[in-house]
Amino acid sequence: MIPLSILDLAPISAGSDAATALRNTIDLAQRAERWGFRRYWVAEHHFVSVASSSPAVLIGQIAAATNTIRVGAAAVQLGYTTAVAVVENFGMLDAFYPGRIDLGVGRSGQRRSDEGKPKRPRQPRPPRVWHETDGVVIPTPFDLRGLLDVDRLQATMAILQQPEAISPDFAEQIHDILALLDGSYRAGGFDVHAVPGEGSGLRPWVFGSTRGQSARVAGALGLPFVASYHITPATALEAIEAYRETFVPSAALDKPYVVVSADIVVADDTETAQRLAAGYGHWVYSIRTGVGAMPYPESDHLPTLTAAQFDLVKDRLATQFVGNPDEVAERLAALQRVTGADELVVTSVTHRHEDRLRSHELIARRWGLTP
Repeated sequence: MIPLSILDLAPISAGSDAATALRNTIDLAQRAERWGFRRYWVAEHHFVSVASSSPAVLIGQIAAATNTIRVGAAAVQLGYTTAVAVVENFGMLDAFYPGRIDLGVGRSGQRRSDEGKPKRPRQPRPPRVWHETDGVVIPTPFDLRGLLDVDRLQATMAILQQPEAISPDFAEQIHDILALLDGSYRAGGFDVHAVPGEGSGLRPWVFGSTRGQSARVAGALGLPFVASYHITPATALEAIEAYRETFVPSAALDKPYVVVSADIVVADDTETAQRLAAGYGHWVYSIRTGVGAMPYPESDHLPTLTAAQFDLVKDRLATQFVGNPDEVAERLAALQRVTGADELVVTSVTHRHEDRLRSHELIARRWGLTP
């Protein structure tokens, strides 16, 4: 079996709080190390009911509470920070925990690379229909336009940056990060050295969801790529294809390295798993119709989603792997076959922390990570 890793959002459950969510994250990370997971990644989210707002801070706490498991960001949102800050923060983490830190980056908050350039007419693409490949569901792309409160979203996201700040292009920031890491960065004709960070051995992991800039930059620079099937199942395979098409061997990699994410809930039996996952649709609905996730609801006594609500989340429900260990392992294996992934990363959210622990423990055992 290929390696299996964890992506954790530090979710806040209904009736709980951020402090409890963060303690739960440390607990899960310590157990994940014992269960044999390859790495433990934490997301970056803001102004929602998850507690992972500062990956570098949380990574330091997790690394301090564990001994061997790799710990990283999934992913630092480069649109809200600078290349220097990223390299220095993660360089410091690597100095404390050498060889255990993964620097994951994504282009959230970024301006587009073609911003300000004349728009070329797009070539029409054949309509994509909902289908399955080797049992892996590939839904039609979901269009958020018309659902999001754009004014509210822009107002809240704007305060993550300094007033009137303009983020550099994503590719430019990746190049800057690489130059700062290898000691070749220059500003205004002068050498600039990031301390700590330079010479640390860190390398960026690029996270992406479509065949757009993230996938192409990762490929062109010979960096590992993480495709978010759990968030964008309709376009994750296209992203992987674009990454492999553009891949150029580098000092970091001589061939493409692909990680694919999946959302899972595992229990001792199928009925229990389905009951534990019953709140997932409501949670995704809150994300897609607001500015982010509500506290994760308790599954019991939830109202049934209306037909209109279900239509907004059916792609995510169809691509969540829910069941007993054999059922979920079979779907993960199919995802690996279809994508050719070198590694899988799973995220599992339930209302009760005990059920989330059990979900990860069961898949670790079934995947062969633990005795």
